Amino acid sequence: MKILLTGGGSGGHFYPLIAVAESLNAIAEKENLVSAKLYFMSDSQYDAEALIENDITFVPISAGKVRRYASILNFFDLFKTGAGVLSALIKVFKIYPDVIFSKGAYASFPVLMAAKILRIPVIIHESDSVPGKTNLWSGKFAQKIAISYPDTAKYFKAEKVAFTGNPLRQAVLKTTKVGAHEYLNLEKSVPTILIIGGSLGSQIINERILDALPKLVEKYQVIHQTGKKNVAEVSKMAEIILAGNPNKDRYRLYDYLNNLSLTMAGGAADLVVTRAGSTIFEIASWGVPSVVIPITESNGNHQRLNAYAYARSGAAVVIEESNLTTNVFLLEIERILANQEMKDKMSIAAKNFAKPEAADKIAREIINIALTHEK
Repeated sequence: MKILLTGGGSGGHFYPLIAVAESLNAIAEKENLVSAKLYFMSDSQYDAEALIENDITFVPISAGKVRRYASILNFFDLFKTGAGVLSALIKVFKIYPDVIFSKGAYASFPVLMAAKILRIPVIIHESDSVPGKTNLWSGKFAQKIAISYPDTAKYFKAEKVAFTGNPLRQAVLKTTKVGAHEYLNLEKSVPTILIIGGSLGSQIINERILDALPKLVEKYQVIHQTGKKNVAEVSKMAEIILAGNPNKDRYRLYDYLNNLSLTMAGGAADLVVTRAGSTIFEIASWGVPSVVIPITESNGNHQRLNAYAYARSGAAVVIEESNLTTNVFLLEIERILANQEMKDKMSIAAKNFAKPEAADKIAREIINIALTHEK
């Protein structure tokens, strides 16, 4: 049994593939599917260590992006995409997988085109409220379509759709509360705010944190993931802003939180400030209240729709970028953290929103189709 995974371009596309791979391997081991073999086809490995850990063979192809703005690169990337389709057709034919699981994005297009030509069964997953172009196209011939938000179903044929939630890796599915404060060198008696601006960080969130920093550290501890490209600048500014402040040690700056640090931070956090991508589902599985700040300009406005879909569950409040003043930011944080009843309700709503079994459900369907295709 051969299963080909595709997608990529961001952690939001790549890591759900890894989550499903973990479940596939677990099911294969439990049910003695000794011939199960996993492949990942994309334009980059993204996280080579995660591929090795899950016994996934990387197969490189080229893929061109379709940008939403005018750029000469769009013209050149047409040729890159064409070359990618030819390459994918040859490589997919050589592997001839029993099923292909796609997370969408530009890197999956050549693989899905090859699947369409070779009549290989396809399952896709859509993480956002509004599907991307590749998923909208591949949804027309995919056998099954898994979605993270119920509202996404309207974009696809009803008989193909299953509301599964977003697949999460085992490493980030649950927080680590025991020893979290000690690991991060935090005070247990001071409320903790975890700020995650996406895998690359967020300039506007970083700026607002810096503006609010003197007020924040009066009452709270702050764990701030800035993104690797922003850490030097934010660190320098924070040092200036907090110079001589008696509470400056309450601010903890990270360029990136690895799995262990992230689950420790989630375990210590009383509130999370985040963008509206796949991180929402990790926070929901932790049962932590959140303030969600969606990107204003996102494909199909999906971040705003994601944010409000999550907020309607009662687990979060939304602050639009246009309203993200220092005062509004501080008031929302105070409003939540000063109200234990509100915090408890948001925590329960977050846990109800989470779908921790998503990866297992998708993996089971992949295996069912693969076994049928083998015959």
